[in-house]
Amino acid sequence: MRGASATSLETTPPMPTVREQLLARRGDDHPGLVFEDETWTYDEVVRESCVRSAVLSALLDPDLPPHVGVLLENVPEFLFLLGGAALGGQVVVGLNPTRRGPALAADVARADVQLVVTDAAHADLLADVDVPVLPLDCPDWAALVEEHAGAAVPDVEVGPDDLMMLIFTSGTSGDPKAVNVTQAKVAHPGRFLAERFGLGPDDVAYLSMPLFHSNAVMAGWGPALAAGATVALARRFSASGFLPDVRRYGATYANYVGKPLTYVMATPERPDDADNPLRLVFGNEANDRDIAGFGRRFGCTVVDSYSSTENAVVVQRVPDMPPGSLGRPLDGVKVLDPVTEEETPDAVFDAAGVLLNAEEATGELVNTLGAGAFAGYYRDPDAEAERMRGGRYWSGDLAYRDAAGFVYFAGRTADWLRVDGENLAAAPVERILLRHPAVAEAAVYAVPDDSVGDQVMAALVVRGPLSPAGLEEFLAAQPDLSPKAWPRFVRVVGTLPRTATNKVLKRELAAEGPVAGDGVLWTRAARGTSYA
Repeated sequence: MRGASATSLETTPPMPTVREQLLARRGDDHPGLVFEDETWTYDEVVRESCVRSAVLSALLDPDLPPHVGVLLENVPEFLFLLGGAALGGQVVVGLNPTRRGPALAADVARADVQLVVTDAAHADLLADVDVPVLPLDCPDWAALVEEHAGAAVPDVEVGPDDLMMLIFTSGTSGDPKAVNVTQAKVAHPGRFLAERFGLGPDDVAYLSMPLFHSNAVMAGWGPALAAGATVALARRFSASGFLPDVRRYGATYANYVGKPLTYVMATPERPDDADNPLRLVFGNEANDRDIAGFGRRFGCTVVDSYSSTENAVVVQRVPDMPPGSLGRPLDGVKVLDPVTEEETPDAVFDAAGVLLNAEEATGELVNTLGAGAFAGYYRDPDAEAERMRGGRYWSGDLAYRDAAGFVYFAGRTADWLRVDGENLAAAPVERILLRHPAVAEAAVYAVPDDSVGDQVMAALVVRGPLSPAGLEEFLAAQPDLSPKAWPRFVRVVGTLPRTATNKVLKRELAAEGPVAGDGVLWTRAARGTSYA
């Protein structure tokens, strides 16, 4: 009887919507948003969102997709527009300010944007766009907001599967794709993360990642909204401004994507760095050294998880996982050979940690159970079909798996190098280079071999003394570095080219070839180990 009763109670809760989560904050006088010297209660945030939904309804053609492009820094208006779209069934298209000219115009056209909301600082970027552009800092916008002041909650039906955003992928390996972001795709992970991390109204979530990117929306705004926590919004990320902002706003939670931890760790260390309210930092793509170092230095817990804008393949870090591992994948996530579509063999390591069967063990991370949270690409059936081959989601990320089930990132599918007749993955070499205390950032990529195949090239950002002889000595001391993985060319640079979400643009580095550029180039002989 007890078993039957338990079974009857174990019902799957319905998928939430952002609209529901916002409306749950009506009448809430707790601070919902803080930006610089301004504060809005949650009730005021909901009211402002209703006004923005009414403004959009007045501007958009009801016979066309209700898509509005937003090209802004992290300002309150961006969150009010997001909230308005969630309440009223409109769709915010996050536009990347690093895109320019025809490329940005193509993003606007591909996403069926009817108009773009921007400001004077970004308006010039939209010269090639064929739709109306409405700057926030012009009288027209202020008049529209005033006209619709006091607007009621939109009387529309909004479901978990309805679109509320289009978010473009980073475009590190090609043109960005517009990912369909449904109400549930924001509300569900928001609720999950809020519960997982114990977030509540007493927490302050510091949000400095760009709001046109999924990390800010799903790992920053979403959990804060679900928990009723205050959002402390930063106009943009600043390494030097991070800790002062955390202290100023009393931030207990922060999110990141890419290299922010590295950048903050590069700021001068002070004895009182741990004297701050920060409790937990959550994100993805940080390296092991910065995850551990950041937690020690600032007295907080860092939780790093593998995922993507599509959110179809998730790998979670767990205690006592092997160094260099991403963690354990969720059920159904496997490493498959992209040719045979069969599971790859377990990775085999020697006593020194050298991967002995890299070519056989490396495959693509795949959700074999289906699409996961992936809701498709907007108006891009070919790209969607490529991702969902055989009814399974192919991530485009290379990995290998050890006998205990831990997986290790090996790069994007474009990161395969063919060296002396063997396949070589870039990411393991990058992890080894980052062991050197003077190396802050490393990017490994292929440049053409004079005869056939590829040569290994590395671009390094250093934060301490590093000489060609010192690098040679370091590489020779790494027992798990294959001789074929020694970079033939090493380019020491001040910065790496990145997207607005801090992903390295390796294709730009590879296109330049083995040149010094604005840095220094070290070269070793084809069969040698000495750099010059």
